Amino acid sequence: MISVGVVGAAGRMGRMVCDAVAAAPDLGLVAAVDRSRVGEPVGMLIGRPDVDTVLTEELHALLESEAEVAVDFTHPDVVMDNLRWYIAHAVNAVVGTTGMTDERLDQIRRLLELEGSESNVIVAPNFAVGAVLMQRFAAEAARHLPAAEVIELHHDGKADAPSGTAIATARMIAAARAGSETAEPRSDESVPGARGGSVEGVRVHAVRLPGLVAHQEVILGGAGQTLTIRHDSMDRSSFMPGVLMAIREVGERRGLTVGLDALLGS
Repeated sequence: MISVGVVGAAGRMGRMVCDAVAAAPDLGLVAAVDRSRVGEPVGMLIGRPDVDTVLTEELHALLESEAEVAVDFTHPDVVMDNLRWYIAHAVNAVVGTTGMTDERLDQIRRLLELEGSESNVIVAPNFAVGAVLMQRFAAEAARHLPAAEVIELHHDGKADAPSGTAIATARMIAAARAGSETAEPRSDESVPGARGGSVEGVRVHAVRLPGLVAHQEVILGGAGQTLTIRHDSMDRSSFMPGVLMAIREVGERRGLTVGLDALLGS
């Protein structure tokens, strides 16, 4: 049994993680941390009255409950402070919070080294298995088609644009076609930004609308043909298998692991 604490437990993703952990026979929900709903049993938020873990705003509850893994779905403004605490207290962490830049990932590596690598961290911009496969397929296709653009679509409450998944996808495409001749159409923008942003030479477009959850398509083009690879998360439950996989794996993944791809194998 792996003991799990969820940080950001009262949020939309946090509640789903709490429910998924409580339902898994090999996991135990031992702590729920959030700044809201303090003092309430988390079981009442997730429709499981038998779960009596009480919401608290103190990270120290992770130590008191002997949580082996902290799952963090909080906010970019607080996630790095949380990570410093997890690493300082040798708690393994699975992080799905958005806005994890290269600079922040380097900070995490340094923190792990300074603290003697007593804890492990998995950071993933997207926990949907289908999204990881979409990235793999796009990278493979980029070896054979000379042009590609990424279009990501998310709900209007998402804190960052473009998404971490889109940035990672663009980088995978750029790496896959390194050394090959690429084609990026040259267009004058009558409206600044109309062609999107460029990530290592790959155009990335971000759409934010109410009603969306998480969606991405990669459109690749070659002479006389196009290929579209698309993934849609219709519901946040699509992320839960990946989150549970990361919880089960983080204890064996030394240091920092970025992305779910490494957990899926070749």
